[in-house]
Amino acid sequence: MTTFSHLPVLPAEVLELLAPKPGGIYLDGTLGGGGHSELILERIGTNGRLIGIDRDQTALRAAGERLSRFGACFQAIQGSFGDLASLLEQAGVNAVDGVLLDLGVSSHQLDTAERGFSFRLDGPLDMRMDRTQGDSAADLLQQLPARELERIIREYGEERWARKIAERIERERAEHPITTTLQLAELVATTIPRRFHEERIHPATRTFQALRIAVNQELEQVRQGVTAGINALKPGGRIAVISFHSLEDRMVKQLFREAASGCSCPPKIPYCVCGKQPRLKIITTKPVMATPAEAEQNPRARSAKLRVAEKLMEHLS
Repeated sequence: MTTFSHLPVLPAEVLELLAPKPGGIYLDGTLGGGGHSELILERIGTNGRLIGIDRDQTALRAAGERLSRFGACFQAIQGSFGDLASLLEQAGVNAVDGVLLDLGVSSHQLDTAERGFSFRLDGPLDMRMDRTQGDSAADLLQQLPARELERIIREYGEERWARKIAERIERERAEHPITTTLQLAELVATTIPRRFHEERIHPATRTFQALRIAVNQELEQVRQGVTAGINALKPGGRIAVISFHSLEDRMVKQLFREAASGCSCPPKIPYCVCGKQPRLKIITTKPVMATPAEAEQNPRARSAKLRVAEKLMEHLS
């Protein structure tokens, strides 16, 4: 088992744009190792409060140790950020001054072979953020029809070879179960013709991403979590979301835009009949990305995109 280590991405940008205030109440919906939370807690002071949510028990233990010096200002809760509305109620909080969601998989999870997230390390093909719940990636590979596997790999991984990979999985599993990361990585690598292998991206990257998203229902969690996060904000509060692939970023952009647009009546209607008012002001018109210096120091930051929005005053919501 590796020691929990996770360098937060875009730390200065998150602090600047989330703008935590002394005495405020904040929610870190993806606590991880507690890197972002530590920075926020230092800003909000002894009268502030931060609630940290994570599915992963290992992350919760590591963050608890890291943030123990903040005492009662910090509270950790096991759960998914998609359920943050009920988790905030459990914590006795009605509204917060800010919400942070750092999506995707942590460095620790990738570097721990037994978690099954990485195609570079040999381990059981698991990929569950919470290993006490749901089907593993190996279960999905064994149980799902080839057509459904193709859909998952194509939609969630944006993999052009999805059909051939799904057909190969179907043939292989008829002979023996696909239960390890290196089994699957080799299967994908030998299914995609070598001339189409990209220089800097392992051929199994997109398939592993797709399975991880499916196992953890990540896109639905993003939809639920961002919507609930917007609802939980006080007027003037901000929500900051860091995504790592195009599907997540596209969804966050769409959810922010919908909440900021107000009226949804068809253009041909001469006046508004829906009565919707804008709920958000978008702070980042384009996603904020890592500087070259940070990307070199922390390779995970290279694909990170930060979007931030602010809750409008109640009379507009």
